[in-house]
Amino acid sequence: MTDGRTRRLSLINLGREIIEGKLIDTLMRTANAGAERGLLILARNDEYRVEAEVTTSDDTVTVGQRQPSVTAAGLPESILHYVMRTKESVLLHDVADGDLQEREARIRRLVDSNIIGIFVWDLDGRISDANEAFLRIIGYSREDLVSGRLRWRDLTPTEWRDADDRRVAALEATGTAQPYEKEYFLKSGGRVPVLVGAATFGGRHDQGMAFVVNLTERKRAEQEIRESERRYSEMQMELVHANRVATIGQLSVSIAHEVMQPIATTVTNAQVALRFLNAEPPNLEEAREALGATVKAGNRSADVIGRIRALVKKAPPLKDALEINGAILECIALTRCEIAKNGVSVQTQLAEGLPLIQGDRVRLQQVILNLIINAVEALSSVRDGARELVITTGKGEPDGVLVVVRDSGPGLSSAGLDRIFETFYTTKPGGLGMGLSICRTIIEAHGGRLWATAAQPQGATFQFTLPAQSNQAA
Repeated sequence: MTDGRTRRLSLINLGREIIEGKLIDTLMRTANAGAERGLLILARNDEYRVEAEVTTSDDTVTVGQRQPSVTAAGLPESILHYVMRTKESVLLHDVADGDLQEREARIRRLVDSNIIGIFVWDLDGRISDANEAFLRIIGYSREDLVSGRLRWRDLTPTEWRDADDRRVAALEATGTAQPYEKEYFLKSGGRVPVLVGAATFGGRHDQGMAFVVNLTERKRAEQEIRESERRYSEMQMELVHANRVATIGQLSVSIAHEVMQPIATTVTNAQVALRFLNAEPPNLEEAREALGATVKAGNRSADVIGRIRALVKKAPPLKDALEINGAILECIALTRCEIAKNGVSVQTQLAEGLPLIQGDRVRLQQVILNLIINAVEALSSVRDGARELVITTGKGEPDGVLVVVRDSGPGLSSAGLDRIFETFYTTKPGGLGMGLSICRTIIEAHGGRLWATAAQPQGATFQFTLPAQSNQAA
């Protein structure tokens, strides 16, 4: 050790060899294994002392006794601790004293820094050494470590054993295991989420070092983020529902008319059928036709009520195949009285053969209703000129459908166009500024886009696209 040129050094636990009576035999085997020097070490008081050594020179092997005053302080501390704890011999290959000490110092600084958990493992599951950071992670003490009770396989819950086996295979094949998430049992009985990476020592694949990061805080933060997203989603659904209910409230007169009309037709047809049945002789053919019309009007009433109930009901979003033209015509029917009351002329230019879209019918109709009502309110302020509302559908680019709602009202200023979809921005005296913001959220949730432009020669145009069913499913 003193010449700084030692190439191979064997540290042998003296106590075990003396007890077994194999001291000389072990020294000879050490020399024959290629070590140039072997040291026998005993612990005396609080330090380790070199008691004997074996040296080789050419073909000569010399066994001698060292002076008791010679200590083992020059040896790497971790190696001494390992030998005394494991009762095993260690063969250090091709390392000069200075390099060995420098390498040992770097590793020791890393371990003692306790920035992350570090432990030394054997493939049989034993943990032979660990720093304080690792012991804190799993809730064990150094006494537990020294006693030999800590085994990384025992610390691993059953469901993580397969993942561990895959990492062990990687260690045996390549010497490293990429970091992966798992859990360890705590001494208290709980579990701790961790990130673990490992590497073997040099050419040995049965022993190495593992690096452990406690993921408890990260997992807690992720859970808080998920909870925040859940609350945000619930709040957004509440706002969407409230906006839809408010829209239905605005259309109460139109809805009442839409419901009452088929009911009145039902009553009329039923009365006609009774008249034909009471005739002498009864006119069964005419009565049959009147009753058929009664059933038809009754079904229409049920459909209208069902659509209104769906619009008011609070329910999670659905993904159904939807034909956009039919959804638009239903919205126009619900707003018929509002349109007539404000003297608005509605024209539709609905393209045929449009692809089906996949989405929530109620929420998409909420968007269409909002755009129609906004256009009618804007047109109600027009004093001169026609009050025209044109609703157009066509194929969107690159695929899907395009819906255009254009009015001949006063239009929007440049500043209004830039901010029209901002939450709480409104151009209405009593508006909340939520409707268009919610509409854009709904369209974007369906994979589409909603925007506004100035119409020519006047008015405003709102357009939105929705992807075709096959594209959205992909």
